[in-house]
Amino acid sequence: MEFEGKKVLITGAASGIGRATAIRFAAAGAQVTIGDINAAGLEETAGMMASTPKVVPYDACDFDSCRALVDAAATDGLDVLCNISGMIKWGPSLDFAVEDFERILKVNTTSVFVLCQAALPHLVKSKGNIVNTASTAALQGLAYTIAYSASKHAVAAITKGLAIEFAAKGVRVNAICPGHVDTPLAATPPPTGGDVDWSLVMRNAPKLENGSCEPLDIAEMFAYLASERARKVTGSLFTIDGGQLAG
Repeated sequence: MEFEGKKVLITGAASGIGRATAIRFAAAGAQVTIGDINAAGLEETAGMMASTPKVVPYDACDFDSCRALVDAAATDGLDVLCNISGMIKWGPSLDFAVEDFERILKVNTTSVFVLCQAALPHLVKSKGNIVNTASTAALQGLAYTIAYSASKHAVAAITKGLAIEFAAKGVRVNAICPGHVDTPLAATPPPTGGDVDWSLVMRNAPKLENGSCEPLDIAEMFAYLASERARKVTGSLFTIDGGQLAG
């Protein structure tokens, strides 16, 4: 199997893309560690996997907890880090709380850097790789999700910068930019009230018929980028969006 014996850490694994990715890697023979703040969701994911994972609840806002997650995953080495945890909050920018802005950046951006920073010494030893989760919001402006967009632009920058810095050490770093995916995160209610122009929101809808992605669609790209098939791919952003960014 493609990932036989490989040690893989997946965050955000209690649901959605993270759950699908954990299931995908386990089916390909990986020894998987799954992390999320939702401990019950992690146990549900574990029950869906082909092999028993290491289950480690953690809090993305607690950077010591992030480092402890990596330590737990890397007791016998680490080959792949998949950063999938994240959050979103909609809202007209004039009404958006600075405290919410800061929390989104902490969860979506700073914790990603902390996890990468903790994992990289192990990945240098294994010639491993990192696959981050950016977004179509990392590649264009999106109204009413300014904090989320800022956080994902930053993930893209982290990805490219680390790819350059660690290429000579044999570590690859890439990111996936999903569009609309049918997950609990995507089901976050849109803004109500305030100054919302829905034409601005809908211009980012998928263009393909039935264009919204399923979590497995994104999980397949995680598996590809983490595999030997992508051995020459680093510093890249891969869009899977049903044509959202096509025009």
